[in-house]
Amino acid sequence: MLTVVFVSLFLLSKTVNCVCYQQTPAFPPPEWTGLASDLSSTFASIESKLRQVVSKEQYENTSYSVEVTSASETLWESHATARRRNETRPGVKHVDSSSQYRIASITKVFTALGILFQQRLGNVNLDDPVLNYVEELRSDEYELPWKDITLRILASQASGLPREFAQADIINSDIDPTSLGLPPASGKTAPNCDENDEYRPCNRTQLLDGLKHRGPVFAPNQRSTYSNLNFEVLGLVLADVTNMTYEQYVKTAIFEPLNMTSSSFDKPPDDRAVLPLLRNGNNYWDFEEGIQSPSGGIYSSSADMSKFVRYILTHYNALATGVNWLGPSGWSGGLHSFYGMPFEIFRTDRILPSSKRPVTFATKSGGLPGYPSRIVIMEEYGLGITVLVGGEAALLLEIVEIVTVDLVRAAEDAVWRRIASTYAGSFTAADSSVNSSLTLDSSASKGLHLKSFISNGTDVFATLFPIFVRDTSQAWYPQLTPTLLFEDEERKRGEIWRISVVHERPKDGVSKRNVWDDDCVADMDTVSYGGEPINKIIFWHEKKTLQLPAWNVTLRAPAATPNGAELVMQG
Repeated sequence: MLTVVFVSLFLLSKTVNCVCYQQTPAFPPPEWTGLASDLSSTFASIESKLRQVVSKEQYENTSYSVEVTSASETLWESHATARRRNETRPGVKHVDSSSQYRIASITKVFTALGILFQQRLGNVNLDDPVLNYVEELRSDEYELPWKDITLRILASQASGLPREFAQADIINSDIDPTSLGLPPASGKTAPNCDENDEYRPCNRTQLLDGLKHRGPVFAPNQRSTYSNLNFEVLGLVLADVTNMTYEQYVKTAIFEPLNMTSSSFDKPPDDRAVLPLLRNGNNYWDFEEGIQSPSGGIYSSSADMSKFVRYILTHYNALATGVNWLGPSGWSGGLHSFYGMPFEIFRTDRILPSSKRPVTFATKSGGLPGYPSRIVIMEEYGLGITVLVGGEAALLLEIVEIVTVDLVRAAEDAVWRRIASTYAGSFTAADSSVNSSLTLDSSASKGLHLKSFISNGTDVFATLFPIFVRDTSQAWYPQLTPTLLFEDEERKRGEIWRISVVHERPKDGVSKRNVWDDDCVADMDTVSYGGEPINKIIFWHEKKTLQLPAWNVTLRAPAATPNGAELVMQG
């Protein structure tokens, strides 16, 4: 009877759960220290492509700074100085890693980090309503539902607040509203600051009063939509709970500890400034952000931003209890795009030539006139990118496409070469009287996977693994997925991986696929045996052994170890 129930549970699981293909992450994030040579030819190729792009006539007025960093050091950088500049105010003569740009909305990442710091200190709670911290929001004059808007919702762009309170009003543009079919309007509710008053900085009172004339775009947490107001309100929270100005707090809590000496809210001197000469209008270098600084007020350099990106790579999952800073909080308009806190997350399966495994980019873009920018965090590869542009916005998109695609493909190749030398091979029982063995192979298309597994003379590929196969007409294989945990956490030894049975993807062009074939809810913890997970596998690299606790066996690596440096994999 118990056997019937046990088998029935597996059959139910196979019926309910959809087919999953190659799991991600497929490997622990690599540490690139001392191994940048794996990427050197790619960096040279990227440099050549960037020089070709920036040489276009349309970019003669455009400068850029690009840096790629690992979790510990800058691996590569590239800079270009505009060929055509303002003769009376040229700015920095030669652009390098210390040259300063406006980073615009990337500032929101600093604001969110400040909130996470205060959560860790116990001064705020992400799930408290914002009116707990900004007393003025308790006024009955607001139509906005502040009691239902938490700090987490604000930081995740899910509050439903309008985008602006003092910008982006057609009434202030050179366009004749009646030519668009709009009726005459007075704009009498607009605050006397920003674009309504020669770009004079807005203050706290004007922000709070301006919000009284705004209704919600959506109900809180209904869906995410971009809003600068979310972060301007979070700036008020930081000022109120720290008894400092927002700018003072960010300087004290972030700039100074990270040694970001080229970052500020104050306008830097011209001899360090990238000052693009725009074809239409003026750049935004001289404009003060005032109370809007938390959404876009920082000036910085590529060298400083690499320091900040390194901090993200090493702390994203340890900033505050219950927060993985790089995780999604809600979907955006596209199939592959998600909002984070406040990252803009892009996930694609089109980037790897040998695999449809999705690659995730946690990004944050910025845009002020003359200053498009973006940071890109590729956590699974242990890499981050900073792209700062002074000039034409179209160049940013060209740079991001070249750098991310070429870099990911090169990093992928390097990782699998090292995985093959570090993990793959045939393993036999340490006890020669036990007929148990296991063979691991690796490839970009299948990841690290089992080729064979004999336990006590039994072929596990013929007995246990088929139970986890939903569609027996499709080819399948047992893939290993890193948990990034260790059996010995204190000494970071004993890497814990999990085995999951996945299907090989149908070849391109195969017909008769159902719509719901794309559904996959991963289940990494299946069944246990004697209280131990049956799919748990532990690598003890220093002993050259692997352990399968549920199978009560330790297997030895081959006697011969491949020569060459190993790519250190971090948990």
